[in-house]
Amino acid sequence: MSVRDEREPLAPRTTSLYDYALFRHGIEPDGQVPAGGYPLPDGPPPVSRRARLGRAAAEVAVTEALAPLLADPVGARAAEAADTRLAALPVLPEHIHRIVLGIVPEDRYTGRARRLARRLTRDGTHPSAVHAGLALLCNLGDSTDTPAVRTLAMLGEFSRVAVAVLDRIDRVAAAELDLGIGAGAPGHDAFVDAVAGGDREAVRAALTGGLTPPGRPRRIAEAARLDQLLHEYPQDPALTVAACRLLLAMAHTHQYRPEVLDYARARPVYEAVVSRAHRLTPSTDSYALLLSLAQDLRSGAGAVLQWPPGRRAELIATLGRLLAEPLWTAVPERAAATAAHLGTRTDPSGHRAGWMLRTGHRPFIPPCARTTFEIEVVVCDPAVRNVVETRIVLGGRPLVPDLFASGGWNSPEFLLDTGRLRAGPEPREVQLAEAYCTEGCCGALYVTIRRDGDQVVWDGWRGVEGQRKPPAYRCDAAAYDAEVERAENDRSWSWPARDTARLIADGLLERPELLTAWGCSAGTAFTAWDEPGTVELHFTYAPGTEPGVPGKDEPWLQFAWRIPDDGTPPQAQARAALERLAGQNPRTWARLSGGSKEYAEALGHAWPAEGL
Repeated sequence: MSVRDEREPLAPRTTSLYDYALFRHGIEPDGQVPAGGYPLPDGPPPVSRRARLGRAAAEVAVTEALAPLLADPVGARAAEAADTRLAALPVLPEHIHRIVLGIVPEDRYTGRARRLARRLTRDGTHPSAVHAGLALLCNLGDSTDTPAVRTLAMLGEFSRVAVAVLDRIDRVAAAELDLGIGAGAPGHDAFVDAVAGGDREAVRAALTGGLTPPGRPRRIAEAARLDQLLHEYPQDPALTVAACRLLLAMAHTHQYRPEVLDYARARPVYEAVVSRAHRLTPSTDSYALLLSLAQDLRSGAGAVLQWPPGRRAELIATLGRLLAEPLWTAVPERAAATAAHLGTRTDPSGHRAGWMLRTGHRPFIPPCARTTFEIEVVVCDPAVRNVVETRIVLGGRPLVPDLFASGGWNSPEFLLDTGRLRAGPEPREVQLAEAYCTEGCCGALYVTIRRDGDQVVWDGWRGVEGQRKPPAYRCDAAAYDAEVERAENDRSWSWPARDTARLIADGLLERPELLTAWGCSAGTAFTAWDEPGTVELHFTYAPGTEPGVPGKDEPWLQFAWRIPDDGTPPQAQARAALERLAGQNPRTWARLSGGSKEYAEALGHAWPAEGL
């Protein structure tokens, strides 16, 4: 039995928490860390809610307690004083961490502050002191601090904070720790175990085994050291596919900030994937992956990376030449023919085949030389996500991933079909993108469009995230108007159900009485999220002074009518739907999709037995 195994449990507040973490790790079988980490030796420090300082007072108290010690030349003395002072403050330890992140020492005292940070993380006996040390390391630490930070992460109190610190000083270690926390005990995740064991072949096998390892894609790429792995296995097409999938997952804009913008090794991975793309076997999946990658490089988050002049265009051109080869051009044609033969135009495989045929050439069209203002409607691979975006590129850079980190572009129905992007005589504020969780939660990106003589000006930006607010953008008015008109009239990106939905929406706009006659709101039509080949019409029933608009405390119900694509032209399908609305009460066949059981009973409708 080792000396460490024979030690008595270490008493809190007399032994450092760092040493306690080492001790607990040493006495556990196989050194396994339990889910959620080890508890603190004496539990969370009690901080009375009544005595707890408010935000402003806490910031003053923590700064007064710690800031003078950053210049103390005697690290041990400063650390002991900081431990005592911070432990006495009625402030939660995690709040102390947040406050200390904003305390920056003078340049001449950086070395002393760094020594204090290291003393606090290794010698701190109170969670507040350790939190302060970790916060200082966020700004002052380096990779030599990685072992100590990882050790403290074994205590649940510090595990997530440790990931944030490592993100600043050692990205690979941060990714390994983050994925390890999510995986729990060793043996629960083959990829995490392979990374932890340093087995590069096992890492490759876990990435190419057919299932993407659980966890955020950036963390997976960082933990795998993906750019190095591609260099180690240059002939492995399965690894190229896995890397491409991770890039596209990281570049996804319908989430919070695209992870690819924070992935330091993104450009080498893009380079490696494109250079190895010719080794892939032409297939529906590989064609869709490479086409999606070209879309991303053209107007997605990948276009925002700091590429050398002309290099991004070269990568797009390389992909374009490959997909234009006969073996590759045959892929979408063969998929469409199979879908037509099986009568599956509207099922997922048929819809994907149609997407490849419609989209195949779009990312490779050279930008117009007359203007740096471009509008590109991008339909994502329907096998991955049913998303259609109106991407706007200014000066070669797409706006949303550059300026807004909380969601993706608005739809063409919102920006183009309504004429919102037109530059009229009066300035107009336009919402370009909305947060993934709605504007009311995390905001939206707005710009004001105005005409100034022979120019169109975009300025008055609102909702820009980060400190960089873009300057006013000016464009030749004639070129601007031509691009907006081209985009409004170009429906080549669309598919039958999307056209049907648009025609139904236009018909209801012209003839709102088709629904208001039944006491319903005018309604909205769109393609169903889970079935892009199906139109979904939503409307609200609320009898009252204004059809479909409930008054205060008045009952209401929401209905959804799904209209599958029957293969006839969109105009015929839309006409049939509108005629049915004109002659029959839609509440007799549409599905009840919102409201309450009480409202349903009050309005004479049966509430579904299984609920909504």
